[in-house]
Order: sequence, then structure tokens, then C-alpha cells
Amino acid sequence: MTSPFGGPARTAPGPSNLPTPPTGWPVGSYATYEEAQRAVDHLADADFPVRDVTIVGVDLMLVERVIGRLTWGRAIGSGAASGAWFGLFVGLLLSLFTAGGSSFGPILVGLASGVVFGIVFAAVGYGATRGRRDFTSASQLVAGRYDVLCQPRNAEKARELLAKLAMGNSPA
Repeated sequence: MTSPFGGPARTAPGPSNLPTPPTGWPVGSYATYEEAQRAVDHLADADFPVRDVTIVGVDLMLVERVIGRLTWGRAIGSGAASGAWFGLFVGLLLSLFTAGGSSFGPILVGLASGVVFGIVFAAVGYGATRGRRDFTSASQLVAGRYDVLCQPRNAEKARELLAKLAMGNSPA
């Protein structure tokens, strides 16, 4: 295979960037990610080759937690605030390249422009929903359980170490 620039194509070292299903034998199953992480940490502490281990979230759910009610005032206020931050950033950059004089002019112009554009974009975005989404929320991907998989060459040793963890015995 050749690249469009005339030389041989190079592949990046490490895992593939394409989604691939996990491989390995199940060595443990946990109700929370924290428990699965603790299990893998236990394996690492026992000098286990953790490159053979994968944590897999099973029964995935998208959880959207409602934070509050969204009104015109909140939408415009949020747009003004985010526009102000962006405008301040642009104003600071412009002030670096201003020759002589006060450097506060570009900062104030950037800040004011950012607020105006932030309000306009927020109003247009909120108005486009026509009241179908009058709330704010945060989304999170959560699994019903977390399985720890291990490559077959070390799966039995991983099961033994995790059984000791479950019984409360830690390796010395």
C-alpha cells in the first residue's frame, strides 16, 4: 500500500483506531466500574501482565439527568456568558498585536462583540426549539455491569488472583 504522497503507507503503532469487539475470557464481573478498576489494580499490584486485561461495559445505557428548567432568561444569560469568554479570548489575542496605545481597546471590543454574538446565537438556538426542550441536562453513558476479560494464556492466573481479592486476601 502506498500513501498519496508517494512513499509507503505507515501505520501508527499501538492499538487500531477502528472499533473492534473485545477478546478474552471472562475472569470477573462487577456491578460498578470502580469495582472492576479495583480488580485490575489488584492484578497490577500482583505483577500480573495487565496488557492482557480489558474492562468491558455490558448493557450500555445513555442516562440523561435533568439539571433544571430552561427559560429565555437562562438561555440568553448562558449565551452572553459563553460569548463573553470567547470575546475576551479574542480581545486578548488582538491586544497582543496592537501597536502602541492602550491594549484595553481590543479587549473591550472583543468582550462586547462576544457578548452580542453569544446572545444572538443563544436566542436563535433556543427559539428554534419552539418550547420542545425547556430543560437543561447532562448525559452520561453507563453500563449495567462491567466484565473483566483476560487473554486465554493468563486467564486462570487472573481468576485465582481475583478470587483471593474477593476473599479478602492480598498478595504479599
